[in-house]
Amino acid sequence: MKNIFALILLTSVLHIQAQFKNRMFAKDPIINLENWDKSRLTWGYFLGFNSYDFKFDYKEDTPDILVDKTTGFNVGLVGDLRLHEHFNLRFEPGLYYTQRLLNYANPELTKPLDKRREVNSTYIHLPLLLKISSKRTGNIKPYLVGGVSTDLNLASNSQSKDDNEEKRFRMLKWTNNYELGFGIDFYTPYFKFSPSIRGVFGLKDELIRDNNPESPWTGNVEAMRSRAVFINFTFQ
Repeated sequence: MKNIFALILLTSVLHIQAQFKNRMFAKDPIINLENWDKSRLTWGYFLGFNSYDFKFDYKEDTPDILVDKTTGFNVGLVGDLRLHEHFNLRFEPGLYYTQRLLNYANPELTKPLDKRREVNSTYIHLPLLLKISSKRTGNIKPYLVGGVSTDLNLASNSQSKDDNEEKRFRMLKWTNNYELGFGIDFYTPYFKFSPSIRGVFGLKDELIRDNNPESPWTGNVEAMRSRAVFINFTFQ
């Protein structure tokens, strides 16, 4: 599925580059979609990639839990409300899949299988963002974006009574974040293409502790919060 997703995304980007490069960057470019930004409400969709991490805070000074990150994928919709010439309010609900591997250095854990935990997460990501755009130059317009979001983790195992003793790592189902990023709007003859990069920072401790308060997996963790980088390609 990842390979198919990447192929579709690559094909779209190469098509845009081949068809519109000369028009976008010419000395006197043809102004595409000249009245696009005057629309009060616009819609679109995005495809992209993510890299999720965890930030751990500890009760005592012990070896860190190391996180092996992987590249996940994103897909979702965009609703954009024009507030002002340079300000837009955006709602970008999406589905984000990711995988993280936790590596424990706790000396109490002697078996190789106990030293690793695979954390698969499928998030329904619900961000409300403020987009602050610069003045449009030809067919290009950079922007900054920031806001807050809520995540529903469909793979949280929050209702399970089993814990790490049964090799089940548990997280809260709901969590909150703040987000900051930037991107560029490219106006083509037929649609607007916007690549962007965004950092996502969890505000809430997401870890569900094991039943044993002295658990070698969760006993020394004060807080565990998600961190992520999103690279999205938006088509409107």
